[in-house]
Amino acid sequence: MHHRTTATGANPLRRDADRARTRLRAAFALTCLLAVVTGFALGRAAWTDGQRTAEDIARHRHNVAATTIGETGYRAGDQPSSRPVTVATATWHYPSQRPHTETIPVPAGTRNGDTVRVWVDDNGSAAAAPPSQADIALNAVGIGTGTLAGIVLAGGALGAVRLRIVDARSARAWESEWAGIEPLWSGRLRPGQGAGDE
Repeated sequence: MHHRTTATGANPLRRDADRARTRLRAAFALTCLLAVVTGFALGRAAWTDGQRTAEDIARHRHNVAATTIGETGYRAGDQPSSRPVTVATATWHYPSQRPHTETIPVPAGTRNGDTVRVWVDDNGSAAAAPPSQADIALNAVGIGTGTLAGIVLAGGALGAVRLRIVDARSARAWESEWAGIEPLWSGRLRPGQGAGDE
């Protein structure tokens, strides 16, 4: 009668190295799952926080009409690799009784005396526009995917180091076992073994 090995029984053909590799694969799969969950959670939190921040900023930003009072010029972009920004001196009133004159970014082709729109703060000074939905989404996606990639890369690197250690130990064990088995298998005499030795 043949006895089948139960599902919980140890496979006699599996070495410690095989079991270690299985554990490492399971650990990496768990790490990937953790990375997805963590990345999604942080991305969602960044989206919620970004929405709240944008709403707070929007309460103190006002889009008003301004009139250019000079010719356009150029200034360097915010990033070293970005294109020059078209600017012009313009004037506006905000609050209504308070005049402001500043050099602001304007669309290319703007001429002297044209009307342009400018974002200002509660004091009427030129300010950045409130973050858009696209900006908030891009930031949330960046945080989520960055977190996911970081965890996966760290887990993969750690797993690769552990796998190299397991492989090195397995190779040394194999060489040791082969040193004892190979002479019997091939009929070659082991070092120090005489012709009449068993």
